Amino acid sequence: MLNNSKNIGLVLSGGGSKGIAHAGVLQFLEEQNIAPTHLSGSSAGAIVAALYANGMSPKEILSFFKSIYFFHWKHFTFSKAGFIDPESFKNYFSGIFQDTLLADLKIPIHITATNMVKGKLTVFDAKTKTIDAILASSAFPGVISPYEINGEWYSDGGILNHFPTEPLRDLCDSLIGVYVSPMQKITANDLTSIKSVTSRAYDLLTANSSIAKFSQCEWLIEPEELSNYSTFETSKSKMDAIFKIGYEAAKKSYQKQNVDN
Repeated sequence: MLNNSKNIGLVLSGGGSKGIAHAGVLQFLEEQNIAPTHLSGSSAGAIVAALYANGMSPKEILSFFKSIYFFHWKHFTFSKAGFIDPESFKNYFSGIFQDTLLADLKIPIHITATNMVKGKLTVFDAKTKTIDAILASSAFPGVISPYEINGEWYSDGGILNHFPTEPLRDLCDSLIGVYVSPMQKITANDLTSIKSVTSRAYDLLTANSSIAKFSQCEWLIEPEELSNYSTFETSKSKMDAIFKIGYEAAKKSYQKQNVDN
């Protein structure tokens, strides 16, 4: 499967808190001595990719997510186009990345965001500040305000590309894809808040275009159990569970790949 690959690309989808499963997958890859040479990510996938590319271990990434309470009052804004101000998250990342650029990270990385005025996808170049790229990519529409970089306004990369395989296609011999946004099974009673409706709409918006690209990956990891979790989980025990789900999904699909081959 990956034995003859000199360049292995790892594609990490968006998914909010479910993106913690990416760290679980990375934990399994490390145990198998599978080291991605290139990374691409959108939204939560961009955050995990950047932390990993900067040298953070999978379990340290889990601890990082658990250290942040997303709906803390300090994050809210009443003067911007969203409930949450992305600027309020800078302090969490500044101690890790300082003023580093994407080019400074230990693994080449490609992060996507949506230019809201131009209506176009942006893949940030290597000269972009790491913190700017991940805050722009993870500005979940309707919840987090658009993020400004050099006069341009960006929202979540997942609006136009939730599963960014394209930046890695020509750079890598093999792609590993991790998709952490399986569709939830819901009833009308589950759509009782702005958060639940926004989350559902976003999942529907991104599903079809992402699924069409699954065949581009030599190895696809899609933890179906994550359909039982919401985009905005804040419980630390649930974060632990999501990490484990990612790990077990990678293990199961890896064993199946080896049997099939």
